[in-house]
Amino acid sequence: MSRVPGWLGRLGAGLSRMGRQLEERRARAEAEADADGPVGASPAGPGPGAAGPASGSGEASAAGARPGPPATGAPGPAGGSAAGESGSGLAAAQPEGGAPGIVPAPPAYAPAVAARPDPVDAVPWGMRVAAEAGWRLLVLAGTLWVVMKVISTVQLVVLAFVAALLITALLQPTVSRLKGFGLPRGLATALTAVTGFVIMGLVGWFVVWQVMDNLGNVSARVRDGIEELKRWAIDSPFHVTESQINDIAQNLSDTIGTNTEEITSAGLTGVTVMVEVLTGILLAMFSTLFLLYDGKKVWHWVLKLVPAQARPGVAGAGPRAWRTLTAYVRGTVIVALIDAVFIGLGIYFLDVPLAVPLGVFIFLFAFIPLVGAVISGALAVVVALVTNGVFTALMVLVVVLAVQQIEGHVLQPFILGRAVRVHPLAVVLTVAAGGLVAGIGGAVVAVPLVAVTNTVVGYLRAYSEDQVLRRLATVPAVGPLAPVGAVGSAGRAGGGPAGPGGSGGAGGAGGAGGSGGAGEAGGTGGSGGAGGRERPETE
Repeated sequence: MSRVPGWLGRLGAGLSRMGRQLEERRARAEAEADADGPVGASPAGPGPGAAGPASGSGEASAAGARPGPPATGAPGPAGGSAAGESGSGLAAAQPEGGAPGIVPAPPAYAPAVAARPDPVDAVPWGMRVAAEAGWRLLVLAGTLWVVMKVISTVQLVVLAFVAALLITALLQPTVSRLKGFGLPRGLATALTAVTGFVIMGLVGWFVVWQVMDNLGNVSARVRDGIEELKRWAIDSPFHVTESQINDIAQNLSDTIGTNTEEITSAGLTGVTVMVEVLTGILLAMFSTLFLLYDGKKVWHWVLKLVPAQARPGVAGAGPRAWRTLTAYVRGTVIVALIDAVFIGLGIYFLDVPLAVPLGVFIFLFAFIPLVGAVISGALAVVVALVTNGVFTALMVLVVVLAVQQIEGHVLQPFILGRAVRVHPLAVVLTVAAGGLVAGIGGAVVAVPLVAVTNTVVGYLRAYSEDQVLRRLATVPAVGPLAPVGAVGSAGRAGGGPAGPGGSGGAGGAGGAGGSGGAGEAGGTGGSGGAGGRERPETE
């Protein structure tokens, strides 16, 4: 126990010695930091009358917050006042806690630590651009997916409304002409709509009547045609035997017999489809009637849903899109009518049955660009093959190809060239995508939708560029400044007696630094100061 006080004394002495060493090192480091500080700070070592440097770099205020080294003694009042008076004013700007206003440099014995790089700089620029474009594409793809899901849910309503738009684009010129003749808008709309629907109904009834009237004759001619095809296959160089043909016919019969349930369900599905088609026709009729009568009001209501900043551009793009749609529908009707008339006449003169129904099918399928002509032409060739034989089918094929070549190289560029400026590859891909999404209706709607979108995007791009040019044109032009010191550049008689910048001008004896002045009689302020009469920069 007698050794404990001695051990504690030695421990206390050692701790005191370590504390003095740490204080000396800290004082030395602060002196070095002050030596590297801003200009005007004169560092001084610790003395008996000061707690730190005698310059006014901020250490005087810090001396009252922490004790100085034991070797230097306590700070005297003179040292504090000297530090406050001879300093540069930084001591007053320091916080109350006594922390210096400038972060000192690290001491010489501190280890060098490399700056940590920004993680963004470690990513290559190309990868950053790809990431930015990638998440934007993902957002667009998600938006399109949601829109397509909504459209597929209400597909019947969407197709009916689009069909109403197409019919309205076809009938709107008639309403305008009737209004020009003096008829009221309501009467002109009702007369046009009723006439159009009656014509469509009569065409549909005539097609059904022709099919039902020629069904028996067609069945007999189909059987004769099948027998003729069988004889032609047997006599052909393909070495087809009669037993092989009979096996094929038996397999077809067995397939039909085993799939009776599927055929029945397909028939029930067909009934459901017919009900949906009738519902869509009614929706299209009512929509067409209201679009013909209140089309402008509907468009103005749609414009109110557009943000105010984008409303002028959309308001200008809408009429142009409508003109494109109208031109497309009218041109397509003309082209389809020409195809139906000429191919129908060729089928009729070749004595192929169902010439009128086939002509109507050719007219309807012509609304599907490229693909519809192939389908309707193939249907006509097949009917001619099974009813009149191979030679008649070849002649029908020649007629179909000739009419379609005239259509593709003469009619469409002349009639639809200005309305629809879409590349054929885009047309094929659009028709295929529309058919996959919404069937035949989607294939019919796809091309006019792309044509309208092309018109709208082109107009909006031109509109945005025009707005940028207008904003640049309205920026006020800044004229060149007069050179300082030019003699007599803008004034006549030097500065006046009461100019704001000197004895006679803005900055000297006679104007803005020279003898010419900025005014006629008094520099920039005239003879009466800054409110006097001024003159322009150049006479």
